[in-house]
Amino acid sequence: MAHSQVFQIILERRSCRHYIDTEIPASHIDDFIEALRWAPSAGNRQPWHFYLIKNSQLKRGLVKAAYGQDFIAQAPVVFIVCALPGTSAARYGKRGRDLYVYQDTAAAVQNLLLTATSYGYGSCWVGAFNENEVGRALNLPEHHRPVAIVPIGKAAEHPQPPLRLNLNEVLTIRE
Repeated sequence: MAHSQVFQIILERRSCRHYIDTEIPASHIDDFIEALRWAPSAGNRQPWHFYLIKNSQLKRGLVKAAYGQDFIAQAPVVFIVCALPGTSAARYGKRGRDLYVYQDTAAAVQNLLLTATSYGYGSCWVGAFNENEVGRALNLPEHHRPVAIVPIGKAAEHPQPPLRLNLNEVLTIRE
């Protein structure tokens, strides 16, 4: 993939909250999983665990845990990205537990979002949820901390690009 194609996918990615009821081919799902797995991580610790949810009842449990965000259940697949703070802490101590593990899982989520966009799917990085309820709904091990819910499916909407801050508000150059 050429540089310009990657940049185009970055510019096309949107948060989608309405999906068409269409299955996603297994080969695409396999690529989503590989995109998650190949994210960079501090010291290559890979301090994450991913859950792929297809079951309607489980998705409804996620909607409840996510304060009624119904679009989660509309998507044919939903990924839960969990951080494993102890895995990072084992090598990097407090900084690994409190920072690196979340940077690493964020990189995995971004890989997933961009891969979904590259296949023409809509997705949304959902962070507003009660993580204890997610844990109960999916019967997660205690050391798996859910940090993102990511529904993916054919988009039933195509939102306009959101406004961005001016460059001088987000960039400082020091020469």
